[in-house]
Amino acid sequence: MARPAASPRLQDAYAEALPASRALFERASLLFPDAVTHDVRRMQPFPLYIERAEGPLKWDADGNRYVDYWMGHGALLHGHNPPLVRDAALDQLRKGTHYGASHEREIEWAEWVCRLVPSAQRVRFTASGTEATHMALRLVRAFTGKRHIVKFAGHFHGWHEGLEVGVHPPYDAGPEAGQLPEVVALVTVLPPNDLAAVRTRLAKGDVAAVILEPTGGHFGVVPTPPSFLDALREETRKAGALLIFDEVVTGFRVAPGGAQEKAGVTPDVTTLAKILSGGLPGGAVAGREDILAYLATKPDPEENHRKKISHHGTFNGNPLSAAAGVAMLASVADGSAIRLANRQAAKLRHGMNEALAREKVAWKVYGEHSDWKIFFGADAPPRDGADEDVSGVDWRRLDARHPAESRALRQALILSGVDFNGGRALVSTVHTDEIVAETLAAFEAAVRAVKEEGLA
Repeated sequence: MARPAASPRLQDAYAEALPASRALFERASLLFPDAVTHDVRRMQPFPLYIERAEGPLKWDADGNRYVDYWMGHGALLHGHNPPLVRDAALDQLRKGTHYGASHEREIEWAEWVCRLVPSAQRVRFTASGTEATHMALRLVRAFTGKRHIVKFAGHFHGWHEGLEVGVHPPYDAGPEAGQLPEVVALVTVLPPNDLAAVRTRLAKGDVAAVILEPTGGHFGVVPTPPSFLDALREETRKAGALLIFDEVVTGFRVAPGGAQEKAGVTPDVTTLAKILSGGLPGGAVAGREDILAYLATKPDPEENHRKKISHHGTFNGNPLSAAAGVAMLASVADGSAIRLANRQAAKLRHGMNEALAREKVAWKVYGEHSDWKIFFGADAPPRDGADEDVSGVDWRRLDARHPAESRALRQALILSGVDFNGGRALVSTVHTDEIVAETLAAFEAAVRAVKEEGLA
């Protein structure tokens, strides 16, 4: 029997419980396309509207309390409004919000990046992760003199037209509205973890760089084995291409030096954001000195035209972001915060898989770091909480969309006091054992509710 496309009962209960959010949505509908300022925040029948947040919790416009697993789209390793970041930002706030000038705090911030990230010989700050990947493309093309970029299906590198291709199925759909076909044609999208395909493409000799999320697309929805990173490093070197690690999500979360530190593989260029700036806006490009030298002014005007990338940005190195970033990076340097968040995430994954086994629901919760992801297409429920393995699953199944199940589970969890983005969740250092227990109880109740609707 075919499963329903949605759960009217859960959707009606959601709408009834959130009248203030509905009212705000109606106002927003008159102002914003889709009534939101980020595509992922769009939700049927309307999104939650949040009024405040503290630690692992947030409260909506109706006063409802939630355990939060969005964690600022992954920017919050210590939860919402952590004292160490808040105090640093408030101290800077008293001195000024934006100088439009060089300042010592941006130097301290860059020193922390270079101290922690193996590839970071030089750094240039941007205002976002999207800007960082955009800059990375300019750098690798200038340095190599080549035009083509290789990326992997399901990997997200920001919304600019240079890389916003092959992110969601169908991966070969071609340019989106407004994208220039001639720009998209410079990007080759390969299956994830397919070394043979990489070798074949690199053999043409026109690839400037290979870019990837080093733990896998969308923070490991399709996990990348460390052996693939090793091989990719070797193959790019042999082909005269550069290697870019997009560590916007993984940076300072997987390890103090990011996924590259944990894997022991050093890329040529790294892009950073999110945790980098302590939950405030900010991004960075880091990498080899000779590559980032293309951002430096040259003494000869002709050479300056040929070998200098112009880079501006009103909020580059903003002092508030720098102050928050210094406090955040200092807090992750010894790795203890990262290990704590990882342990709490492991408890959640284990407990959720036990709940799925009890409910005989054919989903699986998996992940490796401070996260949990739901594979809605599992053939059988986990045998116990230890069964998180998805290594034998075809990558297309792991990355497939399951909108009905995802929406129903998120609505059911919201009604039980927990929020996540519908398929993936981020865990912080302040998701305590008590919060974990509360989450697991809510998860089992939500799974049961979705099951009753015929969607599990």
